[in-house]
Amino acid sequence: MFNYLPSQWMFLFYFYSFCGWVWESLYVSVLEKRLVNRGFMRGPFLPLYGCGGVMMLVVSKPFYDRVILVYVAGCLGATLLELITGILMETLFKVRYWDYHHKKFNFMGYTCLESTLFWGVCTVVFTHYLQLPIEKVLLAIPLRLLSIVTIVLTALISFDFMIAFKTALELRDILMYMEKAKAEMQKMQKRLDGIIAFGGEVVRTGIGNRVDAISSTLESTFSSLREKMRLNPAAYVGSVRDEVGELYVKYRVIMSRFTPPPVKSFFDWYRNRTIAGNPTMVSKFKSSLDELKEKAMTKMGK
Repeated sequence: MFNYLPSQWMFLFYFYSFCGWVWESLYVSVLEKRLVNRGFMRGPFLPLYGCGGVMMLVVSKPFYDRVILVYVAGCLGATLLELITGILMETLFKVRYWDYHHKKFNFMGYTCLESTLFWGVCTVVFTHYLQLPIEKVLLAIPLRLLSIVTIVLTALISFDFMIAFKTALELRDILMYMEKAKAEMQKMQKRLDGIIAFGGEVVRTGIGNRVDAISSTLESTFSSLREKMRLNPAAYVGSVRDEVGELYVKYRVIMSRFTPPPVKSFFDWYRNRTIAGNPTMVSKFKSSLDELKEKAMTKMGK
């Protein structure tokens, strides 16, 4: 039982990854009331489900005739897989692709009792019922044909994974940069407000916590100050005029990084679809991620 060759294990991994993608995409599409290409990658594969399927076969093999032990092994194995994957992905990308904080008895939001019990049931049903007809089909496929299919799938999925990994790292860098940029621009606004207040004028309060809102406020403030300095140059000493000019140059440098060069347009497209495909994605940089989600959905016309 479950004694497969390496190429057969790989084929099963890809098959389970595809089935997981179908399930997740259908489920999320129904919830979102729109078609959703679910997952970390853009191709029709969810590797976490592939790992889960293979894991269920491996952990259940020693206890196959003892259903209770298969259930327990499935609970523990799937929970550990979900926990480790969640921690690694958030550590690397600063984003959670799923979050169980809203569930009772969750552990750090990475897993919860409900999902643990569910994975145990899935392991029993999968190993004792679903895998048996799959195994018959698998063993009926000529090894030469199976090897060719596996090699082709490995090349395609590896390429997709590399792009997805690069995109996820870029998303992490963008989120971190947005947080730093917002902090810098808020400091600029406070300094400009100080210059305006020194001139005896009323200063606006509150500039929001989004890049577009802060940028809009700064643009308005710089424009207003330039007009005031033009109409009443004597009220602004040279050092103040120089400081305002330096702050504006710094502001433009910060904003220039939000306009990627044309060569990155493909990765922007890929990132937008990754964000749209993971509507439950959360991050400690909540406001920045929410802003990127809005922009991604706008660009996709959703």
